[in-house]
Amino acid sequence: MRPIFARLARDVPAMLGLGIVVFVLLLAVLGPWIAPYPGDASASHLLRRLKPPSLDYPFGTDNLGRDIFSRVILGARGALQIALAVVVASMLIGVPLGLLAGYRSGWLSETIMRITDVVLAIPQLVLALALAQLLSPSLESAMLALSLTYWPFFTRIVYAETRRLSGSLFVDALRGVGAGTSRIVFLHILPNALSPVIVRATIGLGFTILVAAVLGFLGMGATPPAPDWGLAIAESRTYLPKAWWYAAFPGVAILITVMGFNLLGDGLRDLVDPRIRRSR
Repeated sequence: MRPIFARLARDVPAMLGLGIVVFVLLLAVLGPWIAPYPGDASASHLLRRLKPPSLDYPFGTDNLGRDIFSRVILGARGALQIALAVVVASMLIGVPLGLLAGYRSGWLSETIMRITDVVLAIPQLVLALALAQLLSPSLESAMLALSLTYWPFFTRIVYAETRRLSGSLFVDALRGVGAGTSRIVFLHILPNALSPVIVRATIGLGFTILVAAVLGFLGMGATPPAPDWGLAIAESRTYLPKAWWYAAFPGVAILITVMGFNLLGDGLRDLVDPRIRRSR
């Protein structure tokens, strides 16, 4: 484990991404205690509406006089909750299907992979928008729509790894000593297939935050007065470009968070992919 962290520490972009991710996690956990105005982040204060950034309000105030700095901090928890819930749900659907399709052959495997290919052929954002449109606008609807569109990525990865590993000598040896299918799949194949799954999950966290913000921007995700980054950008459109801070700071929060997860995911991919390591 220590050599892995030593190699990761030499990757400057990956360490930058790790720092950003840890910072956002701390904001999500400690947000209510860090935010300068946590109690009235959802309350209206019309006498201080649309004030520019200042010492009292570092990110300015919105159209209802709420402190944008506090709402950006508090929005980190909601963004990470959505991302974690979507990625975990997608893994719970996609990983077992990939194991089943990869280890077994026949009509069941073909059916799973053809459905996977059909879902992958449709851009995730387009499919998520279509599903969210069919549901009532809410955070739960956005999470369900994203989960139903992201699981094929895990299915495809696990399917490829299971196909590769099922033909290995150690699997043949396990079959020779009478090991059952469940033992082979869950105790031997799955642990060896987890590295690309972890990389995909890390990158997927950032992408899910971005897509969830798009859904919030279009009114298909979080609903007012939730401190959601995408919703904040949507509410700011009426006041641009005069109140530029209203959209700028939630947008920067999305940019930095997504960039952090992508940099960390790229570093983990370089770490676990032997072909990339050999090419360096």
